Amino acid sequence: MNKVYSSAADALQDIVKDHQTIAVGGFGLCGIPEALINALKDTQVKHLTCISNNAGVDDFGLGLLLQTRQIKKMISSYVGENKEFERQYLNGELEVELTPQGTL
Repeated sequence: MNKVYSSAADALQDIVKDHQTIAVGGFGLCGIPEALINALKDTQVKHLTCISNNAGVDDFGLGLLLQTRQIKKMISSYVGENKEFERQYLNGELEVELTPQGTL
């Protein structure tokens, strides 16, 4: 099996689908898989549960998937810098499970 792909979109092809749970690496905005998040956004999969240290910011990281409403639940330790996250949570559109950073 070849694990080298020519693009992030190719890496996700035939793998991602609605209602999946995905873990997203990085700390804050450092070390996040930018190309994979952008490619995931382009797949238009919906109802994702994302496990990540944070929820990105409005126009970067997982914030991009929140803008397109592809995330239904966030499991994170920090969510404080994303206005769209806040709006969706306060309107009952997004499930949130806060988990201590050491547990993640």
